[in-house]
Amino acid sequence: MTLFEELKARDIIAQTSGDDEIAELINNGKTTFYIGFDPSADSLTAGHFVPLTLLKRLQAVGNKPIILTGGGTMMVGDPSGRSDMRSMLDLATIKAYALRFREQFSKFVEFGELSDGKAIMVDNSDWLLGLKYVDFLREIGVHFSVNRMLTAECFKSRLEKGLTFLEFNYMLMQSYDFLELFRRHGCLLQLGGNDQWSNILAGADLIRRVEGGAACALTFRLLTTGSGKKMGKTESGAVWLDGEKTPPYDFYQYWRNVDDGDVKTCLSLLTFLPMDEVERLSALPGEQINRAKEVLAYETTKLVHGEEAAQKAAEAARTLFAGGGKNQNIPSTVIAKSDIEGRDILFLLSACSLISSNSEGRRLISEGGVYLNEQRVSDFTRKITPEDFPGGKALLRKGKKVYHQAILE
Repeated sequence: MTLFEELKARDIIAQTSGDDEIAELINNGKTTFYIGFDPSADSLTAGHFVPLTLLKRLQAVGNKPIILTGGGTMMVGDPSGRSDMRSMLDLATIKAYALRFREQFSKFVEFGELSDGKAIMVDNSDWLLGLKYVDFLREIGVHFSVNRMLTAECFKSRLEKGLTFLEFNYMLMQSYDFLELFRRHGCLLQLGGNDQWSNILAGADLIRRVEGGAACALTFRLLTTGSGKKMGKTESGAVWLDGEKTPPYDFYQYWRNVDDGDVKTCLSLLTFLPMDEVERLSALPGEQINRAKEVLAYETTKLVHGEEAAQKAAEAARTLFAGGGKNQNIPSTVIAKSDIEGRDILFLLSACSLISSNSEGRRLISEGGVYLNEQRVSDFTRKITPEDFPGGKALLRKGKKVYHQAILE
């Protein structure tokens, strides 16, 4: 099976500018391609998992990855898939976030020189922020039809509520990125989520108009549930790739608890298991599908946090679900003894980041979803005492599957 055939079999590809051209480019293993990431936070999220694995798949057969961070485009904000304008960040913050991204990229690609088939990381602020506005309009803006731009999916959701002229420029800037990478590095292929189709096509078309070159576009499926809802978020927020923001155990548990109907999609898009194994696991009947979820959780955690962390998370999950309730590898929070004096269970839940607000905690308790040392908590005014920490530790459980250990010092 060629790389292109595998991407098709895994249902990773959403759209291409031409299957035959893309197949020839990536199967030969010599193509320079790029994927852009806007550093809007200090960590990548589970929503970035598909492009990260795609970078790894393409580099594995010799293709040359360019990872573009949008120091320049972040100053404008991508309107794609948005009903409101993105938050504006200063350049120093954007660059700091990009450095954090690089650490996470290095778990999926090998950095070095493009000439050696290694990945490089570039920042579009290097060329976008120095552009002269009138020169840019004369060289680039003349190739864009406003009528055509307004029909693009990336703008449609914003037209009713109001699209700023600032955001309207985003397509031109992303297109210019493709042109610049074509000129600098001979980049022939841009990859992006399927919500970026209009922007990527515009860039390929700009290369044809300005340089007479042939460039290609490929979009991949966004990570969504069977109902179309984006994956990678929990009640407490995003599932981060940074182990400090989402500990490996929580990361493991997120994938361990996906819906049965989403197991095949996640195994196909996010793991490197052979497709016949994906088919076998996703076809397991009844409760046996939990075995497939354990494999999914292990493989994804291993990719992001390493094999040792994945093994510890799997061991912790097995211990807890076997009823042991004690394991050093589950997420934990250290709390000073003086901090619990006169405090209630809501304080403990909040300190361990199990709830985002007291109202959420009260609702969970009223629904019978909070346990302390495997005893259901029925009163949200219940006071916390040192006796709740036998051996210096208290085990909290939210719902059936979310465990956390509070350690008293």
